[in-house]
Amino acid sequence: MSTTPTTTPTTTPTAAPDVAPGADAAPITLVTGASSGIGQSAALEVARGGSGVVLTYRGNPDGAGRTVRQIEEIGGTAVALPLDTARTGTFPAFAEQVARTLQDTWHSAHLTGLVNNAGSSRPAAFADTSEDALDELGDVLFKGPFFLTQALLPLLADGASIVNVSSSSTRPFGMTPGFSAYAAFKGAVVVWSRYLAKELGTRGIRVNTVAPGPTRTRLGGDAFARHPELIAPLAENTALGRIGEGADVGRVIAFLLSEQAGWITGQDIDVSGGYDL
Repeated sequence: MSTTPTTTPTTTPTAAPDVAPGADAAPITLVTGASSGIGQSAALEVARGGSGVVLTYRGNPDGAGRTVRQIEEIGGTAVALPLDTARTGTFPAFAEQVARTLQDTWHSAHLTGLVNNAGSSRPAAFADTSEDALDELGDVLFKGPFFLTQALLPLLADGASIVNVSSSSTRPFGMTPGFSAYAAFKGAVVVWSRYLAKELGTRGIRVNTVAPGPTRTRLGGDAFARHPELIAPLAENTALGRIGEGADVGRVIAFLLSEQAGWITGQDIDVSGGYDL
């Protein structure tokens, strides 16, 4: 069963049903920005592991539909919902929509996984970065995941797992001019995730981040497709000799969501193929 709504409801949010921990029968993971790239791959990988998937998209409904169909082709169940992670005022209504989707599709009351992947990238030299551009990046990269996680917290089961996507640009190597604002907000995600791991540990909820290196995604206006000449220099600076693909990161996200990673929390995992070693 799958649906792809085209509007976001505006009804008043309600609390999640009172269901005892462990009462839900199957894992269900919400992945933001899953219409392409890392988010799409993460959705497919968690579905292969037996998880139902609620996936979100903003400007690419066709891509979201493809993700749903691919999950269905491997025997999984997925629902695609529209979400702009920069519009925090819509989050309470979105949480209510997720609660209804859980009940209608899986007869469940809880999510067992959350992947904050949706992002944006607009390279600009520090001297040319405007206040509006900084606010726009901050809303998508940090403020959005922060308050979306807060809105979804009542729906997260005890023992759930959260994976936030950071970036290798936060590391003291491989720094590229033009990404100071982007990297600063991704660094904030890493620090926030570490504190969240501490705060939510009392509920058995694990929180980790993954830090992709140069990876083929639609960020930056599908930059690698428009400028393929960028790929070779990055591949030459990567120990494994190529840039990353969405599946490279998606598999690590799926692992961190799984029981096999049950003793890992508060960590930022480099997933870069050895970029700039």
